[in-house]
Amino acid sequence: MPVLYLTENDVRQVLTMEIAIAGVEAGLRKMALEEAFNVPRTRCQTDHTTLNVLSAAAKTVGVIGYKAYTTTKSSVRFHITLYDGKTGEMIALMQANLLGQMRTGAASAVSTKFLSRPESSTVGLFGTGKQARTQLLGMTKVRTIQQAFVYSPNEEHRKTFAAEMSETCSIEVVPVATPAEAARNLDIVITATSARDPSLRGEWVSPGQHLNIIGSNFLSKREIDVEVIKKANFVCIDSKDQGKLEAGDFVEALDQRIIEWYDVQELGRVVAKRIAGRESPQDVTLFKSLGIGLEDIVVGAAVLEKAKQANLGTWLDL
Repeated sequence: MPVLYLTENDVRQVLTMEIAIAGVEAGLRKMALEEAFNVPRTRCQTDHTTLNVLSAAAKTVGVIGYKAYTTTKSSVRFHITLYDGKTGEMIALMQANLLGQMRTGAASAVSTKFLSRPESSTVGLFGTGKQARTQLLGMTKVRTIQQAFVYSPNEEHRKTFAAEMSETCSIEVVPVATPAEAARNLDIVITATSARDPSLRGEWVSPGQHLNIIGSNFLSKREIDVEVIKKANFVCIDSKDQGKLEAGDFVEALDQRIIEWYDVQELGRVVAKRIAGRESPQDVTLFKSLGIGLEDIVVGAAVLEKAKQANLGTWLDL
């Protein structure tokens, strides 16, 4: 059976944040209803390269597949492979750098749609990299955002980011010189950094905020301190099984018994209305994003269909 190969440029032509949000929301709902399944990330490495693999199946979408990526000191390379869920035949192979950024922004957008206060209009953002861009874009698709305040320790980076994203998102993006200014009294706060030690501190967290914590997927790294967890009324994650292997942001709080894993809910259960999330306008809600294979697979399936409709890609005889 011919396999459709899609390059980054092909993906870019059809993938929008709206498509990514719809795919991630549907995928998380299906996982909560046991109509889709996710396998936690696995890693293996040589002295120079790490191979990361995230597998998932979405039976009601009709696909099974995986995202694989290699990381070195100088580069990261991503691709997704999709198979027909009934026949097992390979149906698509696509480059997935942009897709990964978009699905991560979409996951935070879904959490924000279901957990933030509906009137939320301000965002605080830690980080100015590629992931930070799709995080902010995702917020504008689910809430009427008027202002965003961005912090990076590099002044040039935060000024450049603010100028670019003000135009991209059609909102006012303000660079700020201290991390507290990207958190205090804002409706939504996002950490999208590569930091090993906390960027966001509990002393800056205000009642009613929604927090998207997305930067770390290693047990040895954390973007928040224990005080943030103490202030959170509701804590959720995309996958608890994967979180037990990767959620460094929870390690100290678990060690100190501030929370237990039974206190942590999966976002899909909120989306599927199996549990409540925010119960009060004063609640602090927290979503810990790890990035799971199911999100990649459902967004990849949507990209595949759009690419076929647009006659994009190259058919390979594999």
